[in-house]
Amino acid sequence: MQVSQKDFEKAQEQLKLLKKDPGNETKLKLYALFKQATEGPCNSPKPGMLDFVKKAKWDAWNSLGSLSQENARQEYTKLVSSLISAESAGEKKDTSPKESSHGGYETLIVTTDSNITKIMFNRPDKKNAINHKMYREIINALQEAAKDDSTIAVVTGNGEYYTSGNDLNNFSNVQPSEMKKAAKDGAELLKEFVGSFIDFPKPLIAVVNGPAIGISVTLLGLFDVVYASDKATFHTPFSQLGQSPEGCSSYLFPKIMGSAKANEMLLFNKKLTAAEACALGLVNEVFPDSTFQKEVWARLKAYASLPKNSLAVSKQLLRNMEKEKLHAVNSQECEVLTERWLSDECLNALVTFFQRKSKL
Repeated sequence: MQVSQKDFEKAQEQLKLLKKDPGNETKLKLYALFKQATEGPCNSPKPGMLDFVKKAKWDAWNSLGSLSQENARQEYTKLVSSLISAESAGEKKDTSPKESSHGGYETLIVTTDSNITKIMFNRPDKKNAINHKMYREIINALQEAAKDDSTIAVVTGNGEYYTSGNDLNNFSNVQPSEMKKAAKDGAELLKEFVGSFIDFPKPLIAVVNGPAIGISVTLLGLFDVVYASDKATFHTPFSQLGQSPEGCSSYLFPKIMGSAKANEMLLFNKKLTAAEACALGLVNEVFPDSTFQKEVWARLKAYASLPKNSLAVSKQLLRNMEKEKLHAVNSQECEVLTERWLSDECLNALVTFFQRKSKL
């Protein structure tokens, strides 16, 4: 389908009539296609690394390569048409702000309400321990939340625990001959899992409703805000299990709380109360458990009413300076963990854990 100059100009006028912000990713694509259609392939010098807005625009335009101006006009017009159609269809639906549930999850409850996507760990009978399926479902839920219409995303737990961390039954059914493959696959899954938190584009808030253990604690440094009930505790028993830190905690925890306090947690398994975690900067604020949900959710709804794109761009500015470093740390931590999982120390520690568990 060929697009005339008149159609192209009409699409530009239609774009101005959109009532709903299409989001930064779509706006960058529209910008790039417009530049390609009117000027041809990118011919301007690459902006500096700290000029985030101009660099994002340049990257989007440059990514189109040698796409012809005619094809760019066609793609631009097609994209605008799809935005207009989607908005028109949306206006015909009931627009009342009711909670919507995201189906397809077995280990999570995912809902969107009042511009907030809530991801709730939902294995309360297992203290919300994270098995392989939950790891994959959390990755998927974050990917969905990154693209939906919500302003912020919230992670919390169902029941008494936030989450007891890695489900050690992930290791229990692995045959000795399969250990190397299991360790490699586990490290790849963990790297992708942590990476989804590093790259999450919207404000991400942890609502820690109870005890948090292992990776659920180490990940907190990647959240933008952490609120905790006074019943919450924070424990990273890595050396007890012959393992090592993950979730970028080997880099972020010393930055957050200082090396000495980070060492107590990550090397010597010190468990923190909510008040101690707050004093060290790992938690923003602690609330009485009796009023925790009411107070926190009132605050979150106020945050979710703020301009969505402003929050996303501001988070990008805060995170971009560290993103490359965080991915490098994540990779290194996963490499070390692969070695740890195959070590006699770790295997003996896990055997001891399951022996104690069987006696309970």
